[in-house]
Amino acid sequence: MFSNYGKLCTEFYDFTKPVGKSINGDLEYYFERLKHVKGRILEAGVGSGRFLIPLIEKGFVVDGLDYSADMLKSCEERCENRGFHPDLFEGRLEDFQLPNEYEAIIMPTGTFCLLETREAALNALTCFKNHLQPGGRIIIDLGLPNDFIVGNISNSAISFPNGEGITLEGKSIELDWIQQRTVTHLRYEKWRDGKLIDTELQRLVLSWYGIDEFKELLSKIGFKNISVSSRYVYEKFPTNANEVITFEAEKAQ
Repeated sequence: MFSNYGKLCTEFYDFTKPVGKSINGDLEYYFERLKHVKGRILEAGVGSGRFLIPLIEKGFVVDGLDYSADMLKSCEERCENRGFHPDLFEGRLEDFQLPNEYEAIIMPTGTFCLLETREAALNALTCFKNHLQPGGRIIIDLGLPNDFIVGNISNSAISFPNGEGITLEGKSIELDWIQQRTVTHLRYEKWRDGKLIDTELQRLVLSWYGIDEFKELLSKIGFKNISVSSRYVYEKFPTNANEVITFEAEKAQ
């Protein structure tokens, strides 16, 4: 019934989040935190390359991993248009096996929250650890459902130069305090000359974590030197539920 980051979602994402677009300062923060990295970087949940391509342009060696074939296709095309040929892998975060080891694995802008269960999150973090070099780091952004209200409906639309356009309706379906997750239904519709030519329905599940809970999860897996930051200010402890929270941790050497 539901698509998973399909063609229309990718088109909408590409238009609203173009390559190099910084969201609340995330690009600049990651540039700073990664500036001493000389080895390979993996962006897990790479999407269509908004983040990966600027890192490559800065001289980093970056691979990408994503579950969506449509997103990866867009990422590959955007890279090729710029003369870049990074290693891009299709796979799930919770059970991927890649041929490379990494000095850093990153998940900016809350992508980690797309893992629906604690088991999936644990498995993903374990995969990250297994793919890190000794002393390698993870940097992960998380968010909280501070403004989620069940029943809320949002609408937006974009227009392309060829006269086509996509409308997006988002409906807040569920806020589960026990499982710590929200469910939103997203309906993408593509139009030409006032006629509907394509449609796509997506179920978006986002999980959230308490700060101590996530630190304990990282420790359980074996990460050390765990730091917590907010609003893309390193080691600024969160004070408000609307702040992006960034965790950084190292694999033991």
